[in-house]
Amino acid sequence: MAAPAFVELLNTQIGNEFAAHQQYVACAVYFDQLTMPRTAQLFFDQALEEREHAMMMVRYLLDSDAPVRIPAVAAPVNEFPDVVAPVALALEQEKRVTEQINALIGIARRENDFASDQFMQWFIKEQIEEVSKMSDLLTIVKRSTHDLETIEDYVLREVTAETADPTAPPVAGA
Repeated sequence: MAAPAFVELLNTQIGNEFAAHQQYVACAVYFDQLTMPRTAQLFFDQALEEREHAMMMVRYLLDSDAPVRIPAVAAPVNEFPDVVAPVALALEQEKRVTEQINALIGIARRENDFASDQFMQWFIKEQIEEVSKMSDLLTIVKRSTHDLETIEDYVLREVTAETADPTAPPVAGA
């Protein structure tokens, strides 16, 4: 069974992932309202990824015969002053999630919980990709604040849909 300290923090992380899901939906809605369908779709896709991450964590706890506690989440930011703000928020969120993933791995290692440590390794790779994607997007958005078509063209050209990763943990309910 997973270490109790790890289980407690992973349950918290499930809430963090669901909160990230909602925040990405709010970002997607903002871009959709600006008639930026490609950027909106990028954030809708990110939202689904975050939900999937939460459900991977749920599945791990269920498979580990550990208690699952779905925490409440705070409301997302729904209003943004410009096109830079939601992307900057997304990058900040991804950096925070990276710190949270690292904390989970730290607990697993301190507790000699090797299965949980191994489970979390996939999330490290995922966070590197997510931080890089949002960092690059933020650079483009800052450079093209008043040229929404340039942003849309960048997303179309450079942000490719992720393919199914056979090394990803299983998703609860899938």
